[in-house]
Amino acid sequence: MVAYGAEQRVRLPALRAGWLTQTFVHWPFRPDAVQALLPGGLVVDEYEGAAWVGLTPFVMADVRPPGVPASLPGLPTFAETNLRTYVRHRDGRDGLWFLSIEVAFPPMVAARAIGAPYNPGTLRVSTDGDTVSYSGSRWTGDASYRLVVRLGDPIDPTEREVWLTSRWRAYTRRLGMLWETPVEHEPWPLADAGVDVLEETLTAAAGLREAPLGEPLVHFSEGVRYVRLGPSRPCVPERVSRSS
Repeated sequence: MVAYGAEQRVRLPALRAGWLTQTFVHWPFRPDAVQALLPGGLVVDEYEGAAWVGLTPFVMADVRPPGVPASLPGLPTFAETNLRTYVRHRDGRDGLWFLSIEVAFPPMVAARAIGAPYNPGTLRVSTDGDTVSYSGSRWTGDASYRLVVRLGDPIDPTEREVWLTSRWRAYTRRLGMLWETPVEHEPWPLADAGVDVLEETLTAAAGLREAPLGEPLVHFSEGVRYVRLGPSRPCVPERVSRSS
């Protein structure tokens, strides 16, 4: 079971921000196809027998270190788009694995130091009435996307919708180790959404070249304003018991 609200407090955040104007596009895939893209120590977390991959464009707003108020003028606000899947660590804890992260703010690429797969690029987000448009292209290579969604009514999330949107840690791999980044924020306010345009080459660029098992599920959120990202830390290796 995945919690709709944060599983832990992040009392000493490394970074604070808001995640706004976020769309969730989720496809089901064969678990074996997604497992092939994961490092050792992580396994695909399945729902209804499928692995799920999410394309999640949004606006990263008022990015700041702890102790700096969101009202301070000039804080960075920029577009970001994640391609992610859902995993469990060998200790059983669920989380996210990012297949790629597109970002319009090059300093974020420094997070590659802990294995976060950031790619600088040109990204845009715009709204027009009940329509939200996203687009992006990497500065190197030809990976790109274009997404236009039409917003529907707010919903009370079902178990599946909570499972697809609510994760409280992300895993990365660097220097031969898995790293964990905890996150805390209020629950996502979700609405239905329909797709007017969806064109993307991010999944193929990440190595996922087979077709999904079904049509995408799409949801929209106005976002959450009080995001607290904890410091990344190496996952503690499992202890090996030895008989005396």
